[in-house]
Amino acid sequence: MTACSHGTRKTAPPSPQSDARAEGEIAAIAKARADSARYPYTAADIHFMSAMIGHHAQAIAIAEWAPTHDANPSIRLLAERIINGQQDEIAIMQRWLRVRRQPVPDARTIGMKMMMNGVEHAMSMPGMLTEDQMKQLEKARGKEFDRLFLSMMIQHHRGAVSMVNELFSSYGAGLDDTVFKFASDVNVDQSTEIERMRKMLAALTLGIQLQ
Repeated sequence: MTACSHGTRKTAPPSPQSDARAEGEIAAIAKARADSARYPYTAADIHFMSAMIGHHAQAIAIAEWAPTHDANPSIRLLAERIINGQQDEIAIMQRWLRVRRQPVPDARTIGMKMMMNGVEHAMSMPGMLTEDQMKQLEKARGKEFDRLFLSMMIQHHRGAVSMVNELFSSYGAGLDDTVFKFASDVNVDQSTEIERMRKMLAALTLGIQLQ
């Protein structure tokens, strides 16, 4: 009886949560195929979504220094918004690539490089901070950090806007619903933040307390 009981051991059935995840993934893949049948995505779309993950990852890494570098409360709030918004956008981009069976960057930055499927790739996107700029910002504290953060994040955001412009100037690109909406949102959101940061930087230069 003991031997028989060992031989008939049963594995636990799949949990409802795992079933729901699997069904959700299947549904997402089916929707992606349907969308692609209407509006085929291009190599430019894939490049944009892949590259923007690394671009966002560097912005998040920069913003995460604000609480530890004696940044002004207004800078900290801005940094927190950047982190929250761009983390959500990275998830959107990774999911878009995943359901289309494309390589998915893991959004980890290592200097000016990133890992994609275990292979290290050099990053050369518009607006990306150089290693020297990253070191300069990392060493700064207080008002100097605030000044550098704003000027460098403006540079970074302008690079993202130029990536959107490059996407939409590519023949056939940006027609996919998700890519079009995401790229349009990046253009509007980051252009708006550039104007806000320019005003904040001007206030710092004039010695006006940030609100």
